[in-house]
Amino acid sequence: MTKDRLLAFSDGVFAILITILVLEFTVPNFKSGHLLEAMFHQWPILIAYVVSYFYVGTLWLFHHDYFNALKAINRNLNLINLLILFTITLINYPMALVANTLSRGNLNDIRVAFITYDLVALIISFMFYVLYSYIGKHHELKSNRMENSAFAKNKYDPLISVSLYILAIISSLFFVPLGAFFLLAGIGFHFVAYLRLSNILGRR
Repeated sequence: MTKDRLLAFSDGVFAILITILVLEFTVPNFKSGHLLEAMFHQWPILIAYVVSYFYVGTLWLFHHDYFNALKAINRNLNLINLLILFTITLINYPMALVANTLSRGNLNDIRVAFITYDLVALIISFMFYVLYSYIGKHHELKSNRMENSAFAKNKYDPLISVSLYILAIISSLFFVPLGAFFLLAGIGFHFVAYLRLSNILGRR
């Protein structure tokens, strides 16, 4: 498989996932004259969707720039990419759980939903660490831009996000809002990591 085909396939997976995320929006049940109230009660779906869209969008930007910067790919890298995409496609499930449990308001269910989201996000970040580690050991796959010293400084970024998601899991066991804060911090860190990568690779 060529790099172009890998990118095309990956872009398609991201596009389908984002489409699936928005399908969580459905017309609410409402009495005539009370549509606005029914729409307001759908705020958990909106919040969960906005966060998940930003998360998936950031992962796509990062994935696109990173793989574009590679000089070549091989079979093992294809397999790693498939695993990364698999973990990312899992996001829709915890997003739906968070939206549903926030609507119901049961604290124990909300806690389980957030921890599920944390676990999926943790696995995604770990898979990016696997990607970083593999590329770090196979210089023949790197472009000249990826060989500079500044690029090497980013190799621990996935572990930072893993740490944030671990904190989110632990915090959620005791205080869900704090767990939600660390979850958002982890997602926000992905965007910071993307900007750093983009700057190092000379993309604006």
